[in-house]
Amino acid sequence: MTAASDRPTALLASPTEAANEAEAELRGLYDFVPLGDAEQIIALGGDGFLLQTLHDMLEGERILPIFGMNLGTIGFLMNEWRTDGLRERLDGARAFTVAPLRMEALTTAGERVGHPAINEVSLLRETRQTAWIEVSVNERVVLPQLVCDGVLVATPAGSTAYNLSAQGPILPLGSNLVALTPISPFRPRRWRGALIPDDLRILFRVIDPTKRPVSAVADQLEVRDVASVTVSVDRSLELTLLFDPWHTLDERITTEQFSS
Repeated sequence: MTAASDRPTALLASPTEAANEAEAELRGLYDFVPLGDAEQIIALGGDGFLLQTLHDMLEGERILPIFGMNLGTIGFLMNEWRTDGLRERLDGARAFTVAPLRMEALTTAGERVGHPAINEVSLLRETRQTAWIEVSVNERVVLPQLVCDGVLVATPAGSTAYNLSAQGPILPLGSNLVALTPISPFRPRRWRGALIPDDLRILFRVIDPTKRPVSAVADQLEVRDVASVTVSVDRSLELTLLFDPWHTLDERITTEQFSS
């Protein structure tokens, strides 16, 4: 067997039958190293598994480049699954750097919770009562009262996920923007969101959190009963995704804008 790449490479797979079968096939063709000895990772699965692997690295001591191969459903952040030419694909892959968001939430009980988000940070109403949220950008109030089911901040990498479903814009990589998108807004009726430079801080203050409780979600982590949430881009935790030269993330994001 030959090494999968010139760089020591670890192989991870999601706990699905398809991903486990693919892992066994690759291990029969190539040599891999333990994760602790690796300089890069191959992740087999779907977008959810890739995001979980990225979060595991953010919570650990080492952040490694990841080359994902799609064995999930959509695989927007993944490369094509196949076994041939893996060494050439890895050594010729293009690297894209993405910076996660940082959520700092303060609950009504006074607890402070910080967590990174690769796709988005969203605020969501907890009951049938609509949420009332004040929105500030760099300490300037831009919306005194947003009446809605919720509101989210999405990165370019996450702009084609929940943000797009909420009618938010698709952001190209390198745009240095985040999308501020309301979820089912009631007031102001004509406000459909904004594009915010990614070096600014966004503050959400929940108005009447007792009667109208709101939760905050950073990707998969939920914090209930928040009083305020600050969101900013954390460039100290930059992540690297690897893509085949002919199938890069920026091209996929551009193409998605013309999809029906």
